[in-house]
Amino acid sequence: MLRVERICCLRRQKVGARLSTIHIKGPARLSGEISIQGSKNAVLPMMAAAILHKGITVLTNVPMIQDVDCMVSILNYIGCRCNRKGSTVEIDGTEIECAQIPDHFVSQMRSSIIVLGALLGRVGEGESRYPGGCLIGARPIDIHLQVLECLGARILEEDGQITARASAGGLVGAEIRLRYPSVGATEQALLAGVLARGMTIVYGAAREPEIGQLCDCLNRMGARVRGAGTGILVIEGVEELRDSRFAVRGDRIVAGTYLSAVMAAGGKAWLKEVRPGELELPLNLMQQAGAVIRRDEVQEEIFISMNQRPGGLLLETGPYPAFPTDLQSPFMAFLAAGDGESRIREQVFEGRFATAEELKRMGGRIYTEGREAVIQGIYPLIAGRVTARDLRGGAALAVAALAAEGETVIEDCRHVERGYEDLCRDLRALGAQAYWG
Repeated sequence: MLRVERICCLRRQKVGARLSTIHIKGPARLSGEISIQGSKNAVLPMMAAAILHKGITVLTNVPMIQDVDCMVSILNYIGCRCNRKGSTVEIDGTEIECAQIPDHFVSQMRSSIIVLGALLGRVGEGESRYPGGCLIGARPIDIHLQVLECLGARILEEDGQITARASAGGLVGAEIRLRYPSVGATEQALLAGVLARGMTIVYGAAREPEIGQLCDCLNRMGARVRGAGTGILVIEGVEELRDSRFAVRGDRIVAGTYLSAVMAAGGKAWLKEVRPGELELPLNLMQQAGAVIRRDEVQEEIFISMNQRPGGLLLETGPYPAFPTDLQSPFMAFLAAGDGESRIREQVFEGRFATAEELKRMGGRIYTEGREAVIQGIYPLIAGRVTARDLRGGAALAVAALAAEGETVIEDCRHVERGYEDLCRDLRALGAQAYWG
């Protein structure tokens, strides 16, 4: 087994999130045009994939968000050299000097766990703690560890510390059957399987567009991956990868957030650099609630116009192509300011209804029991002081503030900065009065 020298203690870098507040004056009516930032959920595993290559990986249209900053710090810590110029990140993975992901990175960002698979594939070992991130549910990682075990890794868990080691010959391709189409576990299988000996077949793989982007990126690097967009991925192991350049597509969840803002506030907006097909079900539901939507797949644009209060909806979250759990909170926000009764069933993360309590403080009539929420629309909502409980929940409160009378102050917006380049900047581009406090 290739042993990586433990020089990690020399690289104690910390990524600190500033404690911020967002101020939004409502009610507002929106009108404007914005370009959607690169996808957070796509770029993070692509950055981890750079570990697999003993050379240069260049990613463009990379969002300037805290989670990307955290991943850059992780890569630098283990020995990669990252050079960032605006929205372009160049990663030199020639040398990997450390296979341990330090605690202060893991506690900030749950997706750091996918680095384990890349380290196993590259150097045959990796260490991490159980990850942190938003408190939206249990999100067990045992499925991640089972993926690595299927490929021949030995896993040791002790006091929250995870140590994974491959055999002397490295990882070996295998058949992996996921009990749930987990995005993270599918990414883990892809990153660990690319350099494994033989063929890896993943049954029950996640079908999210971000998985498709990762497959495209890996193939650009010289990997052999087939089946993106289906429930079965086939990975033919290769001996090495090559230098590559890849453009990250627009973030469908950020786009969905700003579409929700128009639903809550009324008005119209043009969203550019996002693929409408990746938001098919949310767009259909917005039309059902009263919006006029125009899609342009060729130009990658979405136009939305909303001239009435949103009507009631029934929706249930689930793995793609079902309704995305990351948009459940923004939808709840505009439905709270709508007209009629809506019902939401959360089937992915049991903690996603934490934002409902904050919406109630704004006058929202929301009743939750278990995984179900009933929303009785009322307009306008009441401005006040609320707290961002998680990333998407914080953005949802900004959506609700656009339909509230007066100034809403959203506290603890460090979560929002993890996934949105500048929420206030984008809302101002649509005509809202939004600023950081």
